Amino acid sequence: MRALIRSLAISAKPMTSLPPKQDGLPQWIRWVALVWLAFWFATYWRTWGPANFLHFCDIAEALACVGFVTDSALLISSQAVASLLVDLAWALDAGSKLVAGRHLIGGTEYMWDTRYPLWIRLLSLFHLALPVLLLWALRRVGYDRRALALQSAIALPAFIASRFVSQAENMNYAFADPFFHRAWGPAPVHIAVIFLFMVLIVYLPTHVLLKRLFQPPQARTS
Repeated sequence: MRALIRSLAISAKPMTSLPPKQDGLPQWIRWVALVWLAFWFATYWRTWGPANFLHFCDIAEALACVGFVTDSALLISSQAVASLLVDLAWALDAGSKLVAGRHLIGGTEYMWDTRYPLWIRLLSLFHLALPVLLLWALRRVGYDRRALALQSAIALPAFIASRFVSQAENMNYAFADPFFHRAWGPAPVHIAVIFLFMVLIVYLPTHVLLKRLFQPPQARTS
């Protein structure tokens, strides 16, 4: 009787994280991701140029698609760390412009640039779809705890490379931050400040949340 009560108490405890399904991603999503990646990459390269792929959101889109195609829990997890808050900020900024006529922090001005065809600008709506797909994928493959370290390793060289793009573009805020619109010292100091902000304020909280929501990847069944 005591053993029965103990087992019922254990089963009544709330689940703090979701165990991943062991069959990974379905085959169809891997083919869709591959076709989308080829189309999106070619279109963006032709429209915006190769330097555009230094944007964190575009790096996340490309690596997430590779993660979907290869069924890689580590890549999917790292780009969830990179994307969830960033894409939320993108959505809020674009929504603010659409509803109130002004941007909150900037970064979506190109969506209203009529020099580019509307259908090309609408491709950037992947910012809305990607977080949903990443969370769905994490439910199936699990959250890899190495994601924070990997994304941090991806972000630092991207920040450094962004300093070699035009200062007027301020890509990834490598020249001036998005809130005070100022540089925090010489280039190495500013990059260090912006990098630490991303890691501690954006990536780390997302990492902690995903660790609570999703269990680690499990061995796949054959």
